[in-house]
Amino acid sequence: MRGPAKGPRQVKPTRPLRLLPAVLLLALSACAGPGGGGDAQGAGLADPAKKDTAMRIVSSAENSSLDWKAQYAYIEDIGDGRGYTGGVIGFCSGCGDLLKVVERYARTAPGNPLEPFLPALRAVEGSASHRGLGRPFTRAWVRAAKDPAFRRAQDAERDLHYFDPAVARAEGDGLGALGQFIYFDAYVMHGAGDAPGTVGFRTMRREAMAVADPPSRGGDETAYLNAFLDARVAAIRREPSHTDTSRIDTAQRVFVREGRLDLEPPLRWKVYGDSYRLD
Repeated sequence: MRGPAKGPRQVKPTRPLRLLPAVLLLALSACAGPGGGGDAQGAGLADPAKKDTAMRIVSSAENSSLDWKAQYAYIEDIGDGRGYTGGVIGFCSGCGDLLKVVERYARTAPGNPLEPFLPALRAVEGSASHRGLGRPFTRAWVRAAKDPAFRRAQDAERDLHYFDPAVARAEGDGLGALGQFIYFDAYVMHGAGDAPGTVGFRTMRREAMAVADPPSRGGDETAYLNAFLDARVAAIRREPSHTDTSRIDTAQRVFVREGRLDLEPPLRWKVYGDSYRLD
């Protein structure tokens, strides 16, 4: 499954902005095996409660909030060169996944407030342009977020291009719920494949496997997850405008160190200096 390739996500500027972009990154390319060790111990992310936990942790980094369901209405340009960022995982007008959300919404709810903006969204794909969008578009997005059909469209695109392929790949590598979440978060922030000036999930996984075998190949799960996180930190540091790795160092690395391979509570972590907990 190929999702839109993306550059690293950033914290919303409505909250303290830790990552300041210096270059324009245009995401122009598109960003099931046996169960893992975690399946023997507990449910993976296919379990609704585990999926909700994963979304809360992602939202702590994406939105500085554990309330991920409040993000359907979020829409703004965060100055990262990818146009508007909106919704539950930060779909972008520049990389095309925001367009896919609106197209899906139009198929299930024709005549909705966002449908008139489809031509403009197609025209700005691959750029940071607001041409034909602007405040009328952002107001329409907020109105649409009250519609369950629009929220379902966001969920469906998240699952199709990010959650489902990440979880399937993690299960194939023999990883439990924590590893599945780590893969999912990498998909959300970086996309599946490399984009100009960025490193995507597939490259990180390949680099991790050069260091440690995953459980599916007889390797130790903790050792492999640390190798993957090392590869992800290196990928972030290759970005000229993104240096903060707290999303890894004081969150995911903490879960690995504590041995929470089932992503079981209590979970305590920090992102960009802010503290969170799930009991």
